[in-house]
Amino acid sequence: MYDDQYGLTGRPFQLTPDPKFWFDTATHRKAMAYLGYGLSQGEGFVVITGDPGVGKTTLMGHLLGEIDRERLNVIKIVSTQLRPEDLLRLVCQGLQIDSSDLNKAEMLSAIERGLHSVARTGRRTLVVVDEAQSLPIESLEELRMLSNFQAGGYPLLQIFLLGQPEFRLTLSDPRLEQLRQRVIAMHHLDPMQADEVEPYLIHRLSCVGWRGKPRFTNDAVAAIHRWSGGSPRRVNQLASRVLLFGAVEELETFGAQELAMVIADLNQDTPVSAYRPAPAPAPVAEPYELTDVAPMPMGAPVPPPQPVEAVPLRAAPAPVSGDPVQQRISELEAQVRDQDEALRRVLGLLVDWVEQGEGNGRRPDLSAVRGNAA
Repeated sequence: MYDDQYGLTGRPFQLTPDPKFWFDTATHRKAMAYLGYGLSQGEGFVVITGDPGVGKTTLMGHLLGEIDRERLNVIKIVSTQLRPEDLLRLVCQGLQIDSSDLNKAEMLSAIERGLHSVARTGRRTLVVVDEAQSLPIESLEELRMLSNFQAGGYPLLQIFLLGQPEFRLTLSDPRLEQLRQRVIAMHHLDPMQADEVEPYLIHRLSCVGWRGKPRFTNDAVAAIHRWSGGSPRRVNQLASRVLLFGAVEELETFGAQELAMVIADLNQDTPVSAYRPAPAPAPVAEPYELTDVAPMPMGAPVPPPQPVEAVPLRAAPAPVSGDPVQQRISELEAQVRDQDEALRRVLGLLVDWVEQGEGNGRRPDLSAVRGNAA
């Protein structure tokens, strides 16, 4: 309805996560740096937590949209209290393995062979688990065991875990000590700051053809932030109702008064009169403090850009002719691509060597790739 009223080509504030509406807040930018760092390492676990609606799924959708699928095999799992055997079957499915008649031991063997097969094509395998706070301890331990698979010393599997704040408390369980030691990066997504709400609104509207109408006054933007607590989903919920109200009343500008009317209606629809962000989980007593066991704890400095350049993303647009900075970037990207191609061939040789048997004392012939890897 309001699409026609304001000349929009779609719904700018839909509640369903959609990577095309990705907005780069400070906390999401830091999370992307942590994920990029994790991908550049090619091993271990990366943990992203955040309150419901803060944008974890959109964050991962944006990352996966930028990844070159010819260099990374991605297996996405949405956790719903998965038992270890069910989790393994989903991993089998992601590796194109029919596990219907396999027991656990057979599935593990098939998964290892599947990971070797993927590595032979020059790709790495990434498992992304959403709603990880629902996983039982036993299933998390099963994931850790899967991360042990290697070929010639190179890990065959990397795992990203996305969950709500209580997942950090789950990780503090003494039974997960070995898993915690493999967490190479951890970040907690915070709500948007007050000064990020207006750019967020403009960005979402611009994605669907916004041309300046409708508009929000400064007081209206402040009211949106107060009510939503900075949660993107809550901002979308309120902004969508505001546009519907504006379409009915034929309004093009929304101020504090209009926001107050819509908020009053929303508060009548829910038992909570105002949104309050969930409190941060209480610190966990030593020796299970997550910031002690995670090499990249929440709040640590953003990793330097050098490792992130090696992240397997799609190729960047061609540089502008005559721009020395862009030309230098292009040269560095070409070097990274050459090195990555050499690494892919080395990994393929190592996989073949391991599968043929390491006990014969032969070493893989690397002469064909030494020139490019130098």
